[in-house]
Amino acid sequence: MTERRWGLTRPTEADIIKGGFSTPWDAPFIPPFPFRFRNCEILTVFYRTDPAATAFLTPPPVRSSGDVVAIHLYRMNDPDWIGPYHECNIMFGAEVAGRAGAYSPYLFLGSDGGVSHGREIHGQPKKYANPSLEFRGDLIVGKVERNGIDVVTVTTPYKQRQADPAEMRRHFDFGTNLNLKAIDHIDSRPAIRQITSRRLTEVEVHECWSGPATVELRPNAQAPVFRLPVLDPIEAFFWKADFTLVSGEIIHDYLGSK
Repeated sequence: MTERRWGLTRPTEADIIKGGFSTPWDAPFIPPFPFRFRNCEILTVFYRTDPAATAFLTPPPVRSSGDVVAIHLYRMNDPDWIGPYHECNIMFGAEVAGRAGAYSPYLFLGSDGGVSHGREIHGQPKKYANPSLEFRGDLIVGKVERNGIDVVTVTTPYKQRQADPAEMRRHFDFGTNLNLKAIDHIDSRPAIRQITSRRLTEVEVHECWSGPATVELRPNAQAPVFRLPVLDPIEAFFWKADFTLVSGEIIHDYLGSK
């Protein structure tokens, strides 16, 4: 007989082994797919870096491509489950198994649920920090603060030139996000070692603006974005969009290939 209390049904073993299950089971921490992000405000800045730096930070068999880095500062105003928060995804062009996309060596956000979901499900290298996206008069300012240090500061003028969202793809396809997922068993044996991939779906861009960019990175051993040095800021885009986060796929399985 099904046991029910406080408006909840106690899970069976079959429920526990289903996909999308999360603990604590009576107040799940990690959202199941899909979930929707509405009214997101995003500052995307591209800059040129040392290609040897991107190559060094890319795990084999993934290969970095080009010398352009993208910094995305998100103000997530209305996502399902998690609630409003800020996020920063730092990525560069990469390819693996004949697929082109963008590899993320660093991600920072101000949501404990977002950190856990990104690490446990996608394998993203998320860490808790204090990203922000602000409008200061005629300037858009994006920042990431961790350990009291502003490790990232990017700026662009406020809405000077309307742009086609397709212009943001000219450097690399950042819509395909590649990540190194690494999880151990409790006895220290490797449980998961994978390259994963995910794309956002149902993307609706409501407006997009472009302009010149500035990028400043400051050293922090626990948020080492300085390892992708700024050689030349290229351009910035400020855009607003809705999108849906869905499940992805395993591109390479290190343990399965042995």
